[in-house]
Amino acid sequence: MLKMLRGKRMVFVGDSLNRNMWESLVCALRESLVRKNSVFEASGRREFRSQGFYSFKFEDFKCSIDFVKSPFLVQEWIFSDKAGTRRETLRLDLMQGSYNKYHDADIIIFNTGHWWTHQKTYKGNYYFQEGNHVYSKLEVADAYKRALRTWAQWVDANINSSRTRVFFHGYSASHFKGGQWNSGGNCYGETKPITNDTYLAPYPWMMRVLESVISEMKTPVIYLNVTKMTDYRKDGHPSIFRQSATQRKPGIIQDCSHWCLPGVPDTWNKLLYAIMLRSQKKF
Repeated sequence: MLKMLRGKRMVFVGDSLNRNMWESLVCALRESLVRKNSVFEASGRREFRSQGFYSFKFEDFKCSIDFVKSPFLVQEWIFSDKAGTRRETLRLDLMQGSYNKYHDADIIIFNTGHWWTHQKTYKGNYYFQEGNHVYSKLEVADAYKRALRTWAQWVDANINSSRTRVFFHGYSASHFKGGQWNSGGNCYGETKPITNDTYLAPYPWMMRVLESVISEMKTPVIYLNVTKMTDYRKDGHPSIFRQSATQRKPGIIQDCSHWCLPGVPDTWNKLLYAIMLRSQKKF
């Protein structure tokens, strides 16, 4: 894979699930090398935390694999209402400004999904904005579709598909039981995958929205549909183990959305590599 990436730049753009995939790939590729000190961080942790950008350089192959934080792909915003109160909104009609960090990359893997299930986003009360208009109420599925259309229009207008390959990494399943992430939901003690399909969750609405938007684009987008395969893996999350034993307290918030490494994201990258192998002339 590193030979295929020689002289190229691959960028993951999206939320922390895309960061999960990026971490998996960087670790796996570094582990394959004899000269591991030829891999180095191109930016410090402080810059990553403040600007949402992180990059690893593979010196012997003159390539980089980067992550750009953009959880909605569109722009988070602040506006002042008539009373002068500052409110947070989400601009469904504007791409997040970080696009200048990756628009000319050779391979871009986008994603967005999990932040659209958060309470503020899901309720959609005075949160979604287009132009100067803030919607008093907008259904999250409608807002998600408008945001994806903004992304799709930006890709069609700014990405040279003869040079840049575009992927979209689909929604991966969460496995909270007994509540959501912030209300006591847990996945502790799960040690085996689901083996009976009747226990799988319904196909997420947001993936149907994504599929409809991609079908309308002129730019070819390779869709990494990992939803069902991740739904089986209720045993694959960090749960309470995201924190060390000394940090754990009663009622700890468990992580049943992200994935342990090594683990499920390694398979996503195997799919990515398989697609690259099948289409070598395009890479």
